[in-house]
Amino acid sequence: MTDLLLNERELRFALYELLDTQALLERPRYAEHDRGVFDAILDTARQLAADFYAPHNRKGDTHEPTFDGERVTLIDETKQAWDAFAQAGFLAAQHDYEEGGLQLPEVLLRACMAYFNAANISMVAYSFLSIGAANLVKSFASPELRERFLPPMLDGRFSGTMALTEPGQGSALGDLRTSARPAADGTYRVFGQKMFISGGDHELTENIVHMVLARIDGAPAGARGISLFLVPKYLVNADGQLGARNDVALAGLLHKMGYRNTTSTVLSFGEGEGAHGYLVGEPGHGLAYMFQMMNEARIGVGLGAASLGYQSYIHALAYARERPQGRLPGAKDPATAQVRIIEHADVRRMLLQQKVYAEGSLALCLYASSLVEDARTAAGEQARRDAAELLDLITPMVKSWPSRYGVLASDIGLQVLGGAGYTREYPLEQYYRDNRLNPIHEGTEGIQALDLLGRKLGSRGGAGYGLFLTHARHTLTEAGNDTGCQALAAALEDALGVLEQVTTALQQQIAADIDRGLANASAYLDLFGRVLVGWLWLRQALVASRALGEGANGSEADFYNGKLQAARYFMTWELAPLPGLARLLIEGNSLTFDMQDRWF
Repeated sequence: MTDLLLNERELRFALYELLDTQALLERPRYAEHDRGVFDAILDTARQLAADFYAPHNRKGDTHEPTFDGERVTLIDETKQAWDAFAQAGFLAAQHDYEEGGLQLPEVLLRACMAYFNAANISMVAYSFLSIGAANLVKSFASPELRERFLPPMLDGRFSGTMALTEPGQGSALGDLRTSARPAADGTYRVFGQKMFISGGDHELTENIVHMVLARIDGAPAGARGISLFLVPKYLVNADGQLGARNDVALAGLLHKMGYRNTTSTVLSFGEGEGAHGYLVGEPGHGLAYMFQMMNEARIGVGLGAASLGYQSYIHALAYARERPQGRLPGAKDPATAQVRIIEHADVRRMLLQQKVYAEGSLALCLYASSLVEDARTAAGEQARRDAAELLDLITPMVKSWPSRYGVLASDIGLQVLGGAGYTREYPLEQYYRDNRLNPIHEGTEGIQALDLLGRKLGSRGGAGYGLFLTHARHTLTEAGNDTGCQALAAALEDALGVLEQVTTALQQQIAADIDRGLANASAYLDLFGRVLVGWLWLRQALVASRALGEGANGSEADFYNGKLQAARYFMTWELAPLPGLARLLIEGNSLTFDMQDRWF
């Protein structure tokens, strides 16, 4: 079919035309870079993904990791891919030159990661978590811990994990039972069990650094009693050499429907005298620290879902352009030649739906990554603060929208291929299985919905929400002056009005009865997500309309016309359900809230 990972034209459109990533070169941190450097790094990522990740995507799916009671065995290609990624500098890419990094902007790193996700998402999980764990160490660990653990994490000798979930609790982290007992040497002894820990054991690296949430003996119950600990698989001596095996044991591997080449583990800490753990930051602040890694992971999960949705779209499109079947309804003569299935209107409908989900999801994740960058390096404190506020607001949707609609893009891809889509001769069934894990990774849709409506929306007086409305209205003004986008702007303006009405009504309902007011939070999350992605589609349409007005022709005209048609589809079909959904939310419909356990 096709060996494309992503549409390179689409990726560069998102980076340089939608987001103007080239403008980052004006910031002091990136003064030594240029557009050529950015493009070369993207090309390197694409080539590494094609050479070291994509070839064993299927093999890793059919040859899962095994555990013989002593060590985990992965297919050899996994180690080769890890080494290639590390040697190319991607584990340290966003770090400073003096730390061995490339000083790469966050949005460029995430664009590179999109290639790796598209090629082999279960392989990406190891590096994805290691990058987040290293950032956590850099941000909050003591200088001594940073000096001991950060360099080998950045050069790929150590990998990292996040150890949150326990057998007795999932997302309710305030109820975790893993404990930490102070030791005479100033460290702690950690006792407890963690499960669903991706990358929790393997032989890819010399050591694995577990970032573990635990409660120090005597600490208060709930979230404010949780601390963060660095717990290595092997102890590390002061000179950086590996010491004895820590009291961390692999209790077993879990086997999921997708991401099969990622070890999913149950880890036991402290089966003996206790696992040596190093306190990171201040006691009782562990959950606040861990949210840095969790929020990074939420954007990363969304990007993974978008990448797999895009792969599903690319393969479905290639198949539809090649596969002959049937005739158009108006062709009555059975002797006429069959048409390719892309000529059937319903197939084009499915492909267009895939396109708006995949490209909308990719734009959303890269936009969020650009906000991460702006929060760090934008000129002026207010600009950085505004970027952080807006990012905080939209992160639940950045995680959840691609995780819902990227999966739907994969699902639709199966349907485009028909019976072939369900066979292992084509990659669509694996893309679907891999992608179906993303709605559960880093918090369910319900968790993201409660976070958005119950916390983020009113945070700091609704600052992030106000910024979103301001940005959206600015785009509406621009689009209203563009003849090619006026109808699209009118549709989004109506949707924005619906969002404001629903938001006001739900905030009033929450004030009156928080449990009832939050009962329909997932529906609100979807409504807001559609408006958010609709805004990004309007921005894409504006770029396309201007390019066509300036005389784009040939394949470029086709590309931009495709953007405009996709935006029209989104505004016409994807925003259509909003008024009905809004009516239910505004009236505080309580059907699901009132349902009783015994009635099921």
